[in-house]
Amino acid sequence: MSRALTGITPSGRLHLGNLVGAMRPIVAAQEVGSGPDDTIAFISDLHALTLDHDPAKVRERTFEFVTLLLAVGVDPGRAVLMVQSHVREHVELHYLLECAAGFGEAQRMIQFRQKSRGRDHVRLSLLTYPVLMAADILLYGAAEVPVGDDQRQHVELARTVAERFNARYGEVFIVPKAVHPPVAARLGDLARPARKMSKTAPPGAGVLHLLDTPDVLRRTIARAVTDSAGTVAYDPVGRPGVSNLLAVLAVCSGSTPERLVGEYTRYGDLKRATADAVIATLAPVQARYAELAADPGHVREVLRDGAARASAIAAPTVRAAREAIGLLAA
Repeated sequence: MSRALTGITPSGRLHLGNLVGAMRPIVAAQEVGSGPDDTIAFISDLHALTLDHDPAKVRERTFEFVTLLLAVGVDPGRAVLMVQSHVREHVELHYLLECAAGFGEAQRMIQFRQKSRGRDHVRLSLLTYPVLMAADILLYGAAEVPVGDDQRQHVELARTVAERFNARYGEVFIVPKAVHPPVAARLGDLARPARKMSKTAPPGAGVLHLLDTPDVLRRTIARAVTDSAGTVAYDPVGRPGVSNLLAVLAVCSGSTPERLVGEYTRYGDLKRATADAVIATLAPVQARYAELAADPGHVREVLRDGAARASAIAAPTVRAAREAIGLLAA
């Protein structure tokens, strides 16, 4: 079985779209993995340093995200859960891969062009973080990397760098390929349904955060954009607002938008049902989160164990890369 690898950057606040698109797949992967190291989930805190940030907030979000992963069902006995910066091999391989990557390749990354546009000061790490992402992938021999379209270009860079390194210095890395994860609902922002929910959305956006109170969740859903048609129909292109509500209800009820269409004739009824389903879905996650957050020592122990296990997997890859590229063994 190919090792499953997922990284989540601790920026903003985790939301329902993250639960569906990233967190539940980690739990599913650990269920089918043949061993406790077949599934690796990590908080990519080093990636959070590529833009202006509040150091205290990065630490706070890192701990919060780890705790939420445990709360949704990630089991340290069946998966490796760790923080990227706790495993020094990520940084070491990052530099070795920079010696095989090109400036032009990094500069052409779409996200670099978007995030650097209009800035007087652009951090060098914003340019090179796709190479760090390549190190994240190549360290653990992941043959397939499930990504959305916005990250596909980064996986292609990892492929290019791995192939070039292997050709010049010997076969060290498994060359990964990007794959679309199993079909999951695309959850849009309830206020701007043409855009997906974002961890870093501004105040007033229609984002359903995993730790929002029931009252906040109800208000956010009550304010969801619909349209003037007045009928409930699933048409993501022509009627994105009501279709997005159906998608949210579907992922929280175990149904499909197409099946739900015939159950509702009024937007108000659909919104109330959606709010009930979201609150019921998040209630056990929030309860478990509260228990875990009350015992931070346990969470930190999980992270220490995860870092040690991840390092044991990654260290042989770094040793092989060091030797291949010409560094003298200590």
